[in-house]
Amino acid sequence: MTTVAEILDLLDRLYPPHLAEDWDVNGLTVGDPAAEVTRVHLAVDPTFAVAKEAIEVGAQLLITHHPLMLRGVTSVAADTIKGAVVHALATSGVALANAHTTADSAQHGVSDALATALGVSVTGPLVEASGTGRVGTVAKTTLAEFATAVAAALPATAGGVLYAGPADAVVERVGLVGGAGDSFLNDAVAADVDVYVTADLRHHPALDAREAANLRDGRPYLVNVSHAASESLWLADLARELEGLGLTATVSRLNTDPWTGRA
Repeated sequence: MTTVAEILDLLDRLYPPHLAEDWDVNGLTVGDPAAEVTRVHLAVDPTFAVAKEAIEVGAQLLITHHPLMLRGVTSVAADTIKGAVVHALATSGVALANAHTTADSAQHGVSDALATALGVSVTGPLVEASGTGRVGTVAKTTLAEFATAVAAALPATAGGVLYAGPADAVVERVGLVGGAGDSFLNDAVAADVDVYVTADLRHHPALDAREAANLRDGRPYLVNVSHAASESLWLADLARELEGLGLTATVSRLNTDPWTGRA
């Protein structure tokens, strides 16, 4: 018999707690640590639709990347957004746990899965002190061709993939961070990469980064992707780890990117 607690121990071994940012939430949110688990469902976001999916596939544990309660919550009443998820899971005997920034930085976590999907040969982390992100190389290509390859490698989303820089700019050295990464733009500069791949690049940080780059040699160019898509690929690796414990592990097929279309 495998318990929720034993799976939490596995998560801690794979994605060590010391890697968590001090603002982050990781671990068990709903459920009994002593409860037996035979089937685990995996997803990026703990949305109500994902909770229903976990219940429908017969999981006893839902593991997500993002926490359900990252910011202050004062009520889990069933008529609140967070409360609806808690009640749906709890009444169906499904526990909820997550690995967020721990999985972002850990070996074989979010960043390595993203790098593998993009064909990046990793040489090290983008940020040495924390292990955040990855730096590596790809076969020499152009920015436009690289962005097209990124779009093909990631789950499709309405927002697609954007790039900033000349279409014919040469790309070989790549920096990347899964999820929102505009706080690491200066680290991409320090790492001397040709292109920096991340999600949720806001107007002003991206504009300032490109203006500053143009005062140098134009690098790093930017590739902006979907937050959810960039953090979805590691779930298949975690599923294989869970299957190694004799569990059944399924990965959500739901697209939790909030954007559903474009005009």
